[in-house]
Amino acid sequence: MPEYKQFPLSDTAEGLTEADIIAWRVKPGDKVTVNQIVVEVETAKAAVELPIPWAGVVTELHVEPGQTVEVGTPILTVDVDPDGKASPAAEPAASAAPAAPAEEEMKPLVGYGSKAAGTTRRARKNATPAPAPAATAPAPVAETPRGGYVPLAKPPVRKLAKDLGVDLRSLTGSADGGVITRDDVQRAANGSAAPAASTVDSGYDPATRERRVPIKGVRKATAAAMVQSAYSAPHVTEFLTVDVTPMMELREKLKKSREFSGVKLTPLAFAAKAVCLAAKRTPDVNAVWDEAAQEIVYKDYVHLGIAAATPRGLVVPKIRDADSLSLKELAVALTELTDVAREGKTTPAAMLGGTFTITNVGVFGVDTGTPIINPGESAILAVGAIRDTPWVVDGEIKVRKVMQLSLSFDHRVVDGQQGSEFLADVGALLADPAVAITY
Repeated sequence: MPEYKQFPLSDTAEGLTEADIIAWRVKPGDKVTVNQIVVEVETAKAAVELPIPWAGVVTELHVEPGQTVEVGTPILTVDVDPDGKASPAAEPAASAAPAAPAEEEMKPLVGYGSKAAGTTRRARKNATPAPAPAATAPAPVAETPRGGYVPLAKPPVRKLAKDLGVDLRSLTGSADGGVITRDDVQRAANGSAAPAASTVDSGYDPATRERRVPIKGVRKATAAAMVQSAYSAPHVTEFLTVDVTPMMELREKLKKSREFSGVKLTPLAFAAKAVCLAAKRTPDVNAVWDEAAQEIVYKDYVHLGIAAATPRGLVVPKIRDADSLSLKELAVALTELTDVAREGKTTPAAMLGGTFTITNVGVFGVDTGTPIINPGESAILAVGAIRDTPWVVDGEIKVRKVMQLSLSFDHRVVDGQQGSEFLADVGALLADPAVAITY
């Protein structure tokens, strides 16, 4: 007999409440195996691939790409016993309610982390003691659509449509992206047609020559974090112009050495090493203000965040214990980190727990800026472009490699003296890397 299970959207990182469906990796009728990737979603932190905890056959997809789904909402139904005999992968979860897998069922999921129980919170709220159906069809809130078409509507709207006898497939959604709302269903039930979705809601409007894009995913999270930081931490920004000619000469020398063969050694790697060394002398920049506890927390490690521009927006993955890495190890870590970020594969866990951030605005040809501190940190360094610039050396004007640095810091934690000393140390290390042996 068929045995149907519904796969809910899980809490892939601490505190997430919703995610956007990016792309399905399966379709109705496909066979799936335990821990097979079935869908890619975009959370407020990153794009994440979700595996399924059972083997079986996909019977229905409940949402379409582009739809925003709340954590705990069923997004896929699987027949875990398509051959009419107990499925070994499904046996441990046979007593679970069909609306959402139990906490134990979620444990096999690869990459879910320790917060998989986030799904079960919603499941417990609506849990019922009714046994799972044995020979009946799955119980999604709307009947299976014809031809594989899935109307865009949230589960409560689907239930309302079912209760009122409204066929969702006959409706045109009035919300962003054609999503069907409760008002659309009510109008249909009362015999009035729902208004067509406007071109402004769905994108480009020829009349106004404007394009509107919903604020969600990484962009939404970044905006919220920056507003929170800007209005909760008193920012101070200081600037320093540095002659980095010796650093660039050392870089060229190291690139030709056997030890750095095949290593992408960038100025950012030198900046990362300089930050780690300077933070040892000025630990205030690596501390954080704990408002709730009314404490300043000093970190005896540097989890270095690197701001990276991706097709989905700004992300800040971390290099864990960057202060324990050599220049070569930092260079390798930076290459791996940026490659993963540009591919959109940075995991939510990789962006948590930073202590200090570097943003490399120089890669865009920009000289400097006033960066906003990431929440949970007390300082951020902007590294500008390196330019050939007239510079006074021993009383003579020469063309030198010059860059600008800007440091923003939380004035609750870092006084002007500490901020200035840290920025001066970073500048000294970039101006003459040999200074590092004195630290």
